[in-house]
Amino acid sequence: MSPHPASIHPAIEAVTERIRRRSANLRGAYLQGIDSAWRDGPHRGRLGCGNLAHGFAACGPTDKQRLRGDATPNLGIVTAYNDMLSAHQPFEHYPQLIRDTARALGATAQVAGGVPAMCDGVTQGRPGMELSLFSRDVIAQATAVSLSHDMFDAALYLGVCDKIVPGLLIGALAFGPLPAVFVPAGPMTPGIPNKQKAEVRERYAAGQATREELLESESASYHSAGTCTFYGTANSNQVLLEAMGLQLPGTSFVNPEQPLREALTRASAERALRITALGEDYRPVGHLVDERAIVNAIAALMATGGSTNHTIHWVAVARAAGLVLTWDDIDQISRTVPLLARVYPNGDADVNRFAAAGGTAFVFRELLDAGLMHDLPTIVPGGMRAFCDEPRLHDGKLDYAPGIAHSADPDVVRPVAQPFEAQGGLRLLRGNLGRSLIKISAVKPEHRSIEAPAVVVDDPRALNKLHAAGALPQDFVAVVRYQGPRANGMPELHSLAPLLGLLQNQGRRVALVTDGRLSGASGKFPAAIHLTPEASSGGPIGKLREGDLIRLDAEAGVLEALVDAGEWAQRGIASNTAPAPFDLGRNLFAFNRRMVAPADQGALSISCGPPSPEGDWEYDAEYELGHDADAAKAPHETTDA
Repeated sequence: MSPHPASIHPAIEAVTERIRRRSANLRGAYLQGIDSAWRDGPHRGRLGCGNLAHGFAACGPTDKQRLRGDATPNLGIVTAYNDMLSAHQPFEHYPQLIRDTARALGATAQVAGGVPAMCDGVTQGRPGMELSLFSRDVIAQATAVSLSHDMFDAALYLGVCDKIVPGLLIGALAFGPLPAVFVPAGPMTPGIPNKQKAEVRERYAAGQATREELLESESASYHSAGTCTFYGTANSNQVLLEAMGLQLPGTSFVNPEQPLREALTRASAERALRITALGEDYRPVGHLVDERAIVNAIAALMATGGSTNHTIHWVAVARAAGLVLTWDDIDQISRTVPLLARVYPNGDADVNRFAAAGGTAFVFRELLDAGLMHDLPTIVPGGMRAFCDEPRLHDGKLDYAPGIAHSADPDVVRPVAQPFEAQGGLRLLRGNLGRSLIKISAVKPEHRSIEAPAVVVDDPRALNKLHAAGALPQDFVAVVRYQGPRANGMPELHSLAPLLGLLQNQGRRVALVTDGRLSGASGKFPAAIHLTPEASSGGPIGKLREGDLIRLDAEAGVLEALVDAGEWAQRGIASNTAPAPFDLGRNLFAFNRRMVAPADQGALSISCGPPSPEGDWEYDAEYELGHDADAAKAPHETTDA
């Protein structure tokens, strides 16, 4: 296979060009705005004396002297540290490492601010989950507040998990003239196998395991500092950031407390200092994140079977950069990029084993060689090809070596010529119920289609009660509605996974259809999620009645109610029967629920990116797909690309 293909794959280029074309006005306005904001140079040099004195009042003499002028770079640190979350606890000591590194290089660094970081693993099935999605937008706003003091020449973003990274990135793009380097904390070391953990959960759901046994299993899985080891949203975040070139190559899956982890953190600070406007290698984040970077992120997501949550988050991230990414784009990329990794829930391996098998360096090289990923400018010299190398420590100094040429574990990572599947992990579903997405990489082919009666509930807990009462049909499609962003903040419904997985194990055919989300850790059974329009906006899911026959075909991309068209047209939207929740902070987000955009528009409850004309999100998808029909139908190359 040629290491440097003559051209990008035609289907990938077609999607990239569609995004570029439809985003031309928005992107132009965004770039004009950030360029004009930086036209007069770094902002600290324009602060009044009182402003500047406030900004360095708490610093020591050396830092004060350096900050008095405008020729010494100052790094802003935006941190998601808290010591309740395993993924973010390691960040406690990062600011001191970064300050020490900056001072040794004649520069300065300050903690600009903190952002909230909540854990969906803690709030699953609890009232707090209704705040989860909106926390992303709060994090974006908190990032903007942190950077609002005009004291910084570049920023380091310390965050890992589900909503935190997208929120930090949206906030960073609002300060597009500033260079941005993302700094992860790494995954915890392996605990008990994820498959074993899932089996205990299913036995508990069946009443065959005690709470003590379940807690022991969960504690053996989530056992130390670091990111959870399954390939959910948090670890997908890290792969996407590397695919966009926004964090140092190979930083995603180095465990906390390793010497290499500290070396990478120091190197991240050093790199941020080198790419400010005060030097000769200025790399503002607003210019690095273009349509090619967005396509790279989605291609990496599909190749690795990553989290469905990013079909919402990266639509929002793109919009923050003046780009319009759609579910049709994501679907086309998924139909073009093969599945190269099997990591739980798409397989038995955890992310530590994925990294040992070749990890991001191997996957990126395969995608680049096949023309399935753009080579583009990143925060480091060498473009995306630099991300095909792996970090090493030699005599205590950070160095890079080429990634392995062949998979060290073909059960976990494979080359483009021998993928696990010819297409990626997600599929867009269409039909008379609207548009939704399904993660098929974790679902066995024999479970990817179903035609069964609907069991309709507005409260996820009702499904478990029906099961306990023996009232569920042998085969059924669980319809859980009024779970969209406008209804209740679009909580994840991972708490349903043990029950539905258990029933599928018993030979029953089951599926889930919802306008809510499903955890990035979920899989196994077919789940049509993010259904839009949602029930609270008058979406057709609200028309469904108990016993309606539903057809879900993931391979064909179809989700529909098999109801007479005349009757369907006459039906009204059923009212929400779920009990009103106790507040617990929910009322503070009433405005977000009123203003939030649909899931396929990023579920944004804030304005981000440049102002757009009415109809910004309306475009003729059929025309676009037809216009690029030849490229969209181009066969995937499995030999030389």
